[in-house]
Amino acid sequence: MAYTREEMAQLVQGVAADYEKLEHELQKAVVGQGEAVRTALAALILGGHVLVEGLPGTGKTHLGKSLAEIVTLASSRIQCTPDLMPTDIIGTYVIMETAQGRRAFEFQKGPLFASVVLVDQINRTTPRTQAAMLEAMEQEAITVSTELFDLPSPFTLIATQNPLEQEGTYPLPEAQVDRFLFQTKMTMPKPAEMATILQRSTGSQLPVLRSVVDGKRILKMREIIKNVTISDDLCNWCVSLLEASQPTGAKASPMVKDYVRYGIGPRGIQALVLAGKFSAAVEGRQDVTKNDLLKMALPVLRHRIFLNFRGEAEGISKDAILEQILK
Repeated sequence: MAYTREEMAQLVQGVAADYEKLEHELQKAVVGQGEAVRTALAALILGGHVLVEGLPGTGKTHLGKSLAEIVTLASSRIQCTPDLMPTDIIGTYVIMETAQGRRAFEFQKGPLFASVVLVDQINRTTPRTQAAMLEAMEQEAITVSTELFDLPSPFTLIATQNPLEQEGTYPLPEAQVDRFLFQTKMTMPKPAEMATILQRSTGSQLPVLRSVVDGKRILKMREIIKNVTISDDLCNWCVSLLEASQPTGAKASPMVKDYVRYGIGPRGIQALVLAGKFSAAVEGRQDVTKNDLLKMALPVLRHRIFLNFRGEAEGISKDAILEQILK
């Protein structure tokens, strides 16, 4: 739906106001972690998914659970283990007795049929089960036998993993990890933040979160954000990022040529533009600036850069490569 400039000016102000309420509620539960809070809310509003990495105790699971509490949407949690099967998360057909006394197969939906799905330790489960999740993320639907079942709308999956714990895990396929709109990192709290966390988590009264918006409003916010405008010059700048990230590209820096095996793909640039529109809208603006793109670039692009053997061996940071490209 197209809007006039005057209509958009009012609509983005409404988006900014609702986002402020969502952020305020989520920050009651999650202290600090500005990037993680912003990307989790952006994924929910934009209809994307987020991969959260962090050391134990940094609040990865708490972030997902709290996000589900501040919206009036159905939520579920999947704790990944090596014996978790696709049918455990998708659902399966079971024999049910009808009112007429007959028996018939009926599909019983699994935990993926929720609007906000927290997938804890996604790299702990097998590729077969990961593939079922990745298919659901891409299609927002599930195929069981010959039937297609649509997932709820909005649908957002928040997956967590511990970057240090790799023994006995199943890393996500590199070619499919970019189905996540964002990859964010939960860092160790600063001393002042840790003091606040101790006060909140060890007291007798935990922060009470309230539901701020419903699914209908989330979908409306998404529609408005997609109507935010971006100039041709900024689109061309995004395209130049794609070229500069390719080790065989004419604009590739020495760092990219030395350490990158495969750079940003088309899906990454599309995600960056969408994230830039989100950044503009939640600040009450109807036009994307370069600063919007720069603010969202790292969580959008860091999982879309693939290092070669030398880069892996030398422990090169993907963020450092991206920061050089952006400069």
